[in-house]
Amino acid sequence: MFIDSHCHLDFPELQTRLPEVLANMATCKVSHALCVSVDIPDFPNVKKLAEDHAHLYASVGVHPDYEDTPEPSFDFLVEEAKHPKIVVIGETGLDYYRIGDRSYESMEWQRERFRIHIRAAIASKKPLIIHTRSSSADTLRILKEEGADQIGGVMHCFTESTEVAMTAMEMGFYISFSGIVTFKSAKDLQETCKQVPLERMLIETDSPYLAPIPYRGRTNEPAWVSKVGEFIADLKGIPIDQLAEHTSNNFFQCFQIDR
Repeated sequence: MFIDSHCHLDFPELQTRLPEVLANMATCKVSHALCVSVDIPDFPNVKKLAEDHAHLYASVGVHPDYEDTPEPSFDFLVEEAKHPKIVVIGETGLDYYRIGDRSYESMEWQRERFRIHIRAAIASKKPLIIHTRSSSADTLRILKEEGADQIGGVMHCFTESTEVAMTAMEMGFYISFSGIVTFKSAKDLQETCKQVPLERMLIETDSPYLAPIPYRGRTNEPAWVSKVGEFIADLKGIPIDQLAEHTSNNFFQCFQIDR
């Protein structure tokens, strides 16, 4: 059985066909999924998905790319993290990809939001989902400064270097690979994937985005995390059952879920 460690089932592309999406998960032997929050206004929908379905879990947090949205307070994050189906804080982190002509200093709001999430995770004793894009040095620096090694978590949809992966693992983070790893253009990422031990690996879809080969260009869904798993097993030269078992066990361990 596979587990999708990061998806967005509340997004309209998936929410409007939820029964079909859940049925497809079962058909493809995807037993659980983590529904990830990106802002406060839509968070109730994410939480309700986890409440309504025993095999779904949820996060609480505000994505670093969401600028014009209510800021999450430390108290809000800590309070919502008490819910039994909220197993992680995030996704949070830094994203300088679209910084454009703005200055580094003008992105301080993003770094401060990131720090609030880390502090809430430590207070809640919950792990973190980390998003980092064009910002890995600052992401790792702030994680270290805030003591995130106390709670760890996952570097989601990983596309950074092997060095970044190793540093994150030293801090107690898992490395999660999405459909990007299946792309022909992702040779460097595939080499990094070979270096990440099974004991520190998760797999995900980040659906409805980033559908893996052979579905690239279509609306992604949790069922297709199986294709990510199959690709990585072949890449590492191991049986698919071994990959599925390790990544599933890692999911429950990372998010402190009692099987």
